[in-house]
Amino acid sequence: MGLLGSNFVRAMINKGAQVQVWNRTAAKATQMEQYGAKAFSNVVDAVKGADIIHLTLKDDATVDEVLAAASAGLQPGATIIDHTTTSVPGAIQRTADWKKRGFTYLHAPVFMGPANALESTGNMLVSGDQTVIARLETHLSKMTGKLINFGDETGKAAGMKLIGNNFLVAFTAGIADTLSLAKALHIPVSDLFALFDSWNPAAMLPGRLKRMSGGDYSNASWELNMARKDAGLFLQAAQQAGTKLVVIPAIAAEMDRWIEKGHGSDDWTVIAKDAIQ
Repeated sequence: MGLLGSNFVRAMINKGAQVQVWNRTAAKATQMEQYGAKAFSNVVDAVKGADIIHLTLKDDATVDEVLAAASAGLQPGATIIDHTTTSVPGAIQRTADWKKRGFTYLHAPVFMGPANALESTGNMLVSGDQTVIARLETHLSKMTGKLINFGDETGKAAGMKLIGNNFLVAFTAGIADTLSLAKALHIPVSDLFALFDSWNPAAMLPGRLKRMSGGDYSNASWELNMARKDAGLFLQAAQQAGTKLVVIPAIAAEMDRWIEKGHGSDDWTVIAKDAIQ
């Protein structure tokens, strides 16, 4: 019953579902009773009689721990839907293990914040047994703005979630360096808003991904040597102002590696070459 799970519950109740809740910190579960949920102090009691059990936890270890504790209360043939961000092997193993025990386990991680969970917007990812997904599609679609099915490969949804989160981590760290460079150059944040209100780098993402994954880095639109020159200017400005950049030094080092390999005149996206081979 964290930020995501509690709002999933509220949304389910708003749509007329009967929901039983449990949380390792009992107070978080009892708080949900004001919205119409029935809280239990014991996870075994919480899952009794439930056709579908949803999990929103921290990691593989907590999912395994909670399911082990709840197993005695699961009714035969119950469906377990896990929204936790986990490892790919963990999702694969749990799918197989619970199937052997006569239950359905489906990993359905999400790109959602608390507001999305309450409003049933955002994105939910699934993959694996398409018969299972088809059976649960209506139920899951009520919880999200878009249900994205990545096919019959068990664990692929877990991988796609990790890839997406990797991008978000790198993106946010890049924004942090952008703010640091603006500070070093005495440019107010309000001017950054003005720049990005007019110029949207996100529009470049599909084309950049295609260019980087295509394997042809000739016919440069921005030569690696020139991109490295600019990275040097970022670092110089930050150093002179006593401001630390975190991401750019690592990128500059990678650029240097590719320049030393003779790719200075190639498009700077050549730094992705190892990733696609």
